[in-house]
Amino acid sequence: MLTKEKKDKIIGDFETHQGDTGSPEVQIALLTKKINELTEHLKIHKKDHSSRRGLLKMVGTRSALLKYVNKDSAKRYREIIARLGLRK
Repeated sequence: MLTKEKKDKIIGDFETHQGDTGSPEVQIALLTKKINELTEHLKIHKKDHSSRRGLLKMVGTRSALLKYVNKDSAKRYREIIARLGLRK
């Protein structure tokens, strides 16, 4: 689970201006952190289907945000995926 301190650190790392919490970069970074934590949870609890459904919804949301950023600015898109280590 994301604590306030972890969330504030992620927001600070990815914000585009002071006090930015809603830009696609911040949203994608927060979703990626949640997805990574939930993936670790599901490795232990293989039959937790409700959490798996939530994971799939988060992955879909992140995918939609990435598509939006790519359509808006390919440079920002490449920057985000490089910083987050997506698309191996």
